[in-house]
Amino acid sequence: MTRRVLPVRLLVWLLHLAIPLLVLRLVIARPRFDVRFEDHTAHFWLVAGAAVFNVGLGNRMAAEAKRRSDARLLLVSLAFLSSAAFLALHALATPNVLLPGPNVGFVIATPIGLLLAGGFAVVSSVEFSPVAAAAIVRRQAALRLATAAVLIGWTVVTVLKLPPLDRTITPEESRGPLKALALVGVGLYATAAIRYYIVMRRRASVMLISLITAFFLLAESMVAIAVGRNWQVSWWSWHVTMLLAFAFVAYSAYAQYRREGSGVGLFRAISLESTLLSMRKDYDSALEALVEAVETRSADGSGAGGERAVASALMGRFDLTEAQIDVLERAAQALAAERDQIRRLGALVAVGHEASVIRRDTELLERAIAIARDAFGHDRLRLALVEGGGLRWLRDIDTVRTEVEAEADVAADRAVASLRAVEAQLASGGALLALPLSVKGRAAGVIVVRRTGGQFHDRDRVLLESLAVQLSIALENARLYAQLDGLFRQYLSPDVATALLADAEQAALGGAVVEVSALFADLRGFTPFAERTPPQEVVAVLNRYFGIVVPIILGEGGTVSQFIGDAVMALFNAPARQSDHALRAARTGLAMQRAVAGVIVEHPDWPQFRVGINTGPALIGNIGSTEFRMFTGIGDTINLASRLEGTAEAGQVVIGPGTYAAIRDVATVEPRAPIVVKGKAASIDTFVLLRLAGERALP
Repeated sequence: MTRRVLPVRLLVWLLHLAIPLLVLRLVIARPRFDVRFEDHTAHFWLVAGAAVFNVGLGNRMAAEAKRRSDARLLLVSLAFLSSAAFLALHALATPNVLLPGPNVGFVIATPIGLLLAGGFAVVSSVEFSPVAAAAIVRRQAALRLATAAVLIGWTVVTVLKLPPLDRTITPEESRGPLKALALVGVGLYATAAIRYYIVMRRRASVMLISLITAFFLLAESMVAIAVGRNWQVSWWSWHVTMLLAFAFVAYSAYAQYRREGSGVGLFRAISLESTLLSMRKDYDSALEALVEAVETRSADGSGAGGERAVASALMGRFDLTEAQIDVLERAAQALAAERDQIRRLGALVAVGHEASVIRRDTELLERAIAIARDAFGHDRLRLALVEGGGLRWLRDIDTVRTEVEAEADVAADRAVASLRAVEAQLASGGALLALPLSVKGRAAGVIVVRRTGGQFHDRDRVLLESLAVQLSIALENARLYAQLDGLFRQYLSPDVATALLADAEQAALGGAVVEVSALFADLRGFTPFAERTPPQEVVAVLNRYFGIVVPIILGEGGTVSQFIGDAVMALFNAPARQSDHALRAARTGLAMQRAVAGVIVEHPDWPQFRVGINTGPALIGNIGSTEFRMFTGIGDTINLASRLEGTAEAGQVVIGPGTYAAIRDVATVEPRAPIVVKGKAASIDTFVLLRLAGERALP
């Protein structure tokens, strides 16, 4: 449908433009239709009136150009003013009205003015850069003065009958120059019209269409001036065509004024792109100021005066009517409400992100409430958790106790019901919501939201209820995380557990070769001890020993890889990287023996630990199957550490050559006989670690 309508409108428009040329062609081809009408007085007043009318239009454009500092509007206004001024000079030169007899000015004033206007029109159609446009605006006074100087000079020469306007010119003599002027003028106006048509394709506007139409009509006027016969219909036609050109632009401006109710933006469609961008920024900043005034207004309505003050300033700034200001205020209120809604929805998303971080439940909820408080503006949010048969209120941002907190601090089984009662009691002082938090179907806390001087809208309730649901989920997840974390860390080394919680992909089967220090420790003589001791006592002994040595391992940053009966295996530099892992392993071994020595004093019949430590490369990672796996290390380094532990005496810490090389500067050792390891051609040097620098020796 649109593709059919647009060509029809274009054809109708072109037909209207062609009518003056068709009339001119008819009267030129049929001289009997080219009726003569010579009335000098009527001509004077008609042309003078048209000139004054066009001066008013040009001045209106000039005022808008000055207000917006727009170079294009300035040049267009000069085009209209120059054409109107020379048309007035044509009226001034009307024979036997103000000046006696015919003169050259009467013949050439109008085409000269139209030619000058055509030059301004072409220059105005250029899309100047902001720098070039600013340079033109800075020189607007010079442009106006130059144009005025030409007009004044022409007027003086005409009135005083000075050369070359002091003589008469026959129609035959003027025909050639007029045609030359018409040819140049038509080219100028056609160029301007085409360029403005390109502008109109980017931003369609009635004002641009009227300007293009005016340029076409002025070009046709120049043709009529060149071929028309003085005081006949063909000659009068260019007067009418010029008047139509001016009237068309004026009527478009009037129609836009009636439609918008304001004259501020009458010619904005003609403006440069840089001016339009500046206007949009100006409008945006004005609307933003009004929206900010709406947003800062308090919930009880105070602060509306500031909003009205901003609206009044905008009325004067943009020449707006009361109705337009009312619409603008409603738009600002809607935009402020929309921003408020977006901010609150963003808070829900932010709370969801916070819930994805493992934290204690109270820390998580305090952070979430802080986010919600920022988003919900004037609403007062408080949160309490059910603990110990009552409610424990979380720290608020302003840490002020309220009557809500005091009245709602009741037994846990009546927490939600009591807060509902508080909601009813405080309804007279504003709206109050009590939104319960639940975990696994049981009351776990409550959010109290109070709004003074207003009620909660449905969308507010929905958002707050969504917040309560999200906080309930976050609370349940936090507590579940805490339970899982506690259980998880009882079966894994803390470093391994932390690494897996931070990046679950580390639980995948496989590993990497890393230099580590491996520590093995077991109880020498444990088998005969277990054979003669009741099982429950054996378990108690193991738990006692492991309860001593495991904290020592973890305290040095070691990872407990596994328990093997009465033995424990620990790794250093895996998974957490430690540049001094050999020294850490050595300190651990010595500390274990010192700690266990105290137990042996109390229970001399209990078996005693022996420790083996070795440093070197090993494959570290998750070993096992899809169903069950463990974090451990394999390789010669690990095997040798186990062999060293097997050769140690009770109470000894035996280290391999790799460990000794790493700590020899701070270690006191006693060499032992080399050992032969299966699969190795050369024997392995071993050492008994006695002490480290700054520590006492083992007993």
